[in-house]
Amino acid sequence: MKKRIAKFITAAVIIAAVIILIFNPFSDKYLILEDDQTGEIYTKIPVENLDEFEITFTHSVNKSPVTDIYQIRDGNIYLTGNIYYSFGAGVPTEIYEGQKLSYGENGEMIISDMDTLMPNLVYIIGTVTDYYLSVNGGEKVCLQDLYGTNKHIRIYCRGF
Repeated sequence: MKKRIAKFITAAVIIAAVIILIFNPFSDKYLILEDDQTGEIYTKIPVENLDEFEITFTHSVNKSPVTDIYQIRDGNIYLTGNIYYSFGAGVPTEIYEGQKLSYGENGEMIISDMDTLMPNLVYIIGTVTDYYLSVNGGEKVCLQDLYGTNKHIRIYCRGF
């Protein structure tokens, strides 16, 4: 009986440790999504230095997907890449020194090696297209489903 209890306690401790390592509920570093007009914090996502996140949406002019890729460095957000399928207003038409342009298997244009500090990152979540957030390659979450439409979502880091 004592061996069973000891095994149970050992298993419970291992499971708790795994949950803490995966979900890190005690992290004091967060990616914050808030209403830029009211300051209401919608979401706090635990993150670490060098984590990445993406925002994907359908471009309002050329109606093709666009993905903006960001990296967190020392509490700052940097735009590190773009993926898009068609030219149009608001998408890059040239690359700058140090950046690379490549093409994906599905015809997407991929700009990498960008390094643009984004001190005021705001997306306006409209009514025509959905915006999706993915952190570290995880599940894409629809921002309209979470926060509604016509919202100005400010994204920043806290706790670094």
